Amino acid sequence: MGGFFGTVSQGQCTADLYYGTDYQSHLGTSRGGMATFDHEQGFFRSIHNLQNTYFRTRFEPELEKFIGKSGIGVISDTDAQPMLMNCHLGRFAIVTVAKINNLEGLADEMLQKNMHLSEFSSGRINPTELVGLLIIQGKDFVDGIENVFRSIKGSCSMLLLTEDGVIAARDSWGRTPIVV
Repeated sequence: MGGFFGTVSQGQCTADLYYGTDYQSHLGTSRGGMATFDHEQGFFRSIHNLQNTYFRTRFEPELEKFIGKSGIGVISDTDAQPMLMNCHLGRFAIVTVAKINNLEGLADEMLQKNMHLSEFSSGRINPTELVGLLIIQGKDFVDGIENVFRSIKGSCSMLLLTEDGVIAARDSWGRTPIVV
């Protein structure tokens, strides 16, 4: 089980993002990641392995690089996230908490459509990248998220950091809660 955190602020969001994501670290211990967006500097993302150390020791030295009024963070059992994507919908970062039972089948369908999968964690498909690819098949973010829920068998909650803010989408079955 993993956990995620998102924030949108009037001022810099770094401290809230850092402590909010760190609070999730009891949920998983393999990977941690954060991304922020600033209209002048764009996206900044960092991902670290947490298997032999704590979240704070990995992220504290680079906190000054996280600039922006919005950000997302994640603690994951297995997968490197957040993922950064650029497509017809715009640029965005995505984090998920997901258990996708038909992951391999969906990956095969995408490969047959001449799409690609580039992120592999431990020699397997990164479910967050797959969810991002399902989103970009939509005409907008809402349509793309609905495509995720129509396509997957299992559970997926997500946060998207866009140039306009944060989008939160809870698992359509309600298995993983999101507090706003």
